[in-house]
Amino acid sequence: QVQLVESGGGLVQAGGSLRLSCAASGRTFSSYNMGWFRQAPGKEREVVAAISWSGGSTYYADSVKGRFTISRDNAKNTVYLQMNSLKPEDTAVYYCAARQGGAYYLLMIQYDYWGQGTQVTVSS
Repeated sequence: QVQLVESGGGLVQAGGSLRLSCAASGRTFSSYNMGWFRQAPGKEREVVAAISWSGGSTYYADSVKGRFTISRDNAKNTVYLQMNSLKPEDTAVYYCAARQGGAYYLLMIQYDYWGQGTQVTVSS
């Protein structure tokens, strides 16, 4: 069992940056593969980035590639999403998710644990 708490969201102007954090409870965080998803109003939740338990493998959606960076600090039980060059279309609620085993996962249904989400709003 793991509990996830996101933080770091807020209001930022286009072109700005934010760093999201997802703090996990439990002593086995290093065995969990992690993902960041987002859901904009009226749209389905979509994967943004994912990282394997070791940090050795990562995935980025085409829409954020080159602008966002996912990383993790297993000693701090935390996964991060550094978001640069933000655009209005990045506005959404951002969620982190966790699952043990394998490398990383891209589908919502593949994740077992979810945080409550943090709002990111990018103004033009």
